[in-house]
Amino acid sequence: MNTITKLTIALTLALASQISVAQDTEVIVKSDSLNVKEIEVLKTQKETVRAEEKELLRHEVEAINDKVDAGYITAEEGEILKQEIAKKRALNIENRIAILDNKIDLLGRNTESYTFGEDGQIVIRIGKDYDSDRSSEQTSIYIGPKKQHIPTYDKRTTSDLVFAIGFNNALIEGESLNDSPYKLGGSGFVELGWAWKTRVFENSNALRLKYGFSFQWNKLDIKDNMYFREEGDQVVFEEYPYDVRKSKFRTTNLVFPVHFEFGPSKKTVNDDYFRYSTHKKFKFGIGGYGGFNISSLQKVKYKEDGNNQKKKYKDYDAVNSFVYGVSSYVSLGSVGLYFKYDLSPIFKNQTFDQNNISLGLRFDMD
Repeated sequence: MNTITKLTIALTLALASQISVAQDTEVIVKSDSLNVKEIEVLKTQKETVRAEEKELLRHEVEAINDKVDAGYITAEEGEILKQEIAKKRALNIENRIAILDNKIDLLGRNTESYTFGEDGQIVIRIGKDYDSDRSSEQTSIYIGPKKQHIPTYDKRTTSDLVFAIGFNNALIEGESLNDSPYKLGGSGFVELGWAWKTRVFENSNALRLKYGFSFQWNKLDIKDNMYFREEGDQVVFEEYPYDVRKSKFRTTNLVFPVHFEFGPSKKTVNDDYFRYSTHKKFKFGIGGYGGFNISSLQKVKYKEDGNNQKKKYKDYDAVNSFVYGVSSYVSLGSVGLYFKYDLSPIFKNQTFDQNNISLGLRFDMD
């Protein structure tokens, strides 16, 4: 794997790690909004209304008690009057609060729906919003005025970063994996991509469709002084003319995976939204992928006349341009065991077919 690829993966993982660690982090910057301030004033007035009506009720009850004590009315008549004025004050509170709520709704519909904190604020937040797969946590990046968040009531599609790494080899026609000409320890794969996940059924999250795009780097570490040599439209596997220290072959593919994902989930219901979350839940996915080979590279490090030499062979015409295969994963939360197998041979024309096979760890950073 070249240096640029390594740096890209390292930076991506570092960013994902920073987002995960910095959940619910806010940096406050002051701002202003007349509509938002008026909404806050109206909300304060609601408490004032309740206090005023309760105070008026207290005075009226005391006046009735004075009349009862003075003998102007009986105790039974006093209780009836108290019930009437209590009902009146309760209706007053209800009507006055409704008027204020209508004013708040009117202002909210005709502004940007920002609700600033104390003195008005602009927020820089790193975290996830309520529309994510983790409905109770925050992991998105947002810079701007602190908004009154109105989540989508039912968000059936979420997205996440996908990263996988592990062992790689090739199944060769007529041979077992134990007889492979490729080293088990030195051959590996890396996958990096983005995936969307959509709930299939209206009222159940038992089945999800997961789809997206990924870059796959498949590397084979060749044993026994061998290398690939392109001869016309064919690839010949033969011994190198010099003493080989390392011989590695790598393909880079752009593929579009599609998986059916099964497993339990947790349903969170609130007044204005509900979510199904698979965070920290068991998941099983099965499906496949199809795409294109975008580059191939073989590096041979060898000794010639006692000197270390290195040679690169790029973009083999004999490598299959179209790539397709099957894949599956079993996960607990964001980490799982991942398997993929190319149904398409690595090379177009060869005396025997070789199909790439990979097994490793998969991280769905949702």
